[in-house]
Amino acid sequence: MSTSIKNQEEILEKLGITQLNPMQEQALLTIPAYPNTILLSPTGTGKTLAFLLPVIDLLNADLNEVQLLIIVPSRELAIQIEQVIRDMGTGFKANAVYGGRPISKDKIELAHIPSILIGTPGRILDHLDRKSFSIDDIKTIVLDEFDKSLEIGFEREMGDIMDILRNVKKRVLTSATQNIRIPDFARIKNPKVIDYTATGIKELAIKKVSAPEKDKLKTLVELLRHIGNQPGIIFCNFKDTINYVSEYLSSHEIEHGLFYGGMEQQERERALIKFRNGTHQIIIATDLAARGLDIPELKYIIHYQLPLKAEEFTHRNGRTARMNATGTAYVLQWNKETVPDFITTEEVLVPVPKNTTLKTEWATVFISGGRKDKISKGDIAGLFFKQGELEKNELGIIELKQDCAFVAVPKKRLYEVIEKTNNTRLKKKKVRIYEL
Repeated sequence: MSTSIKNQEEILEKLGITQLNPMQEQALLTIPAYPNTILLSPTGTGKTLAFLLPVIDLLNADLNEVQLLIIVPSRELAIQIEQVIRDMGTGFKANAVYGGRPISKDKIELAHIPSILIGTPGRILDHLDRKSFSIDDIKTIVLDEFDKSLEIGFEREMGDIMDILRNVKKRVLTSATQNIRIPDFARIKNPKVIDYTATGIKELAIKKVSAPEKDKLKTLVELLRHIGNQPGIIFCNFKDTINYVSEYLSSHEIEHGLFYGGMEQQERERALIKFRNGTHQIIIATDLAARGLDIPELKYIIHYQLPLKAEEFTHRNGRTARMNATGTAYVLQWNKETVPDFITTEEVLVPVPKNTTLKTEWATVFISGGRKDKISKGDIAGLFFKQGELEKNELGIIELKQDCAFVAVPKKRLYEVIEKTNNTRLKKKKVRIYEL
């Protein structure tokens, strides 16, 4: 089966993309032509679509077995890729499996075998050991952000997976970093390398901000008030630091979200939803948020704690100034703190705080119904326009999931809208609506 140019155009139209960028165009030509491809491109440049278009084109629509395996380092990335595939509307079933949720939920989804399986290494290996599906027809494997999987200790699992999957004919490895070690277990021989790591970062400004106090909190607030109400991430190295910074920002009425590995999966997903829809303009995060997440273009990132490795400095910075956009990475440095050699900028910023509260205008409501209830975004919009009596410019981003939905509404209308819409019917389902 081969996807025609017309079908590719239909997919791009569904995704709201007018044309592919040069990296995606090259991947579309290269991946089908070579058994082993390494795709290197900065975070946020569209690597997911770059490898999905050509590998999905290799699938057989008449075969009801897993044919494509995509291994990722985080649950969020697995969920994100699953959603992109569904939005592409190719007709191929895709499921994401990952640690942190009951294996019974996986079994329900895998009862109807998907053509595409996305997952974290530990959970994928668990299913291979359980023989949850046939591996005979898995001919293509993608190791997305594979260097991150190796970095966080998945090397043994990934090696075991590659040992089990003996019928693989095509391998695609992706990363946002150059000069990475390709492990022997990947069985990559004479790979074709697509390298766009030098593009998309020309508009990044790196500025040092000097802090007289060791904890840097007062200077952080001054910097945030200098930047103003714009979307950005404050990076920390440890979750304890995140909680410490969070308490201080809260005491200064600076609204924000949190994102780190120790949070429950649902909490992490909802933090990203609030960040995407503008309920929070600021998120405090560990390096877990440095790559692979579906979040909007950022105007800035702040290194509250300096990264321990050059690679993480690159990945953090990659959250802003993507492709042709501009952005700033602020390095918050205590006067007596030693800066790593890989941070070379000499530009110093003295923050001039603006008179701003850093409060957002949006709030998020939860709806207890989703796709499985045959509910569409149009149905939700209709409910909030008609019964909620919102104007068109008062309805924010709608995110529709399998069993629920999330909607951004003006904070000043929040309780009024909930009162008018809660316990009403969407399609045939009576839904609960409340503040998230």
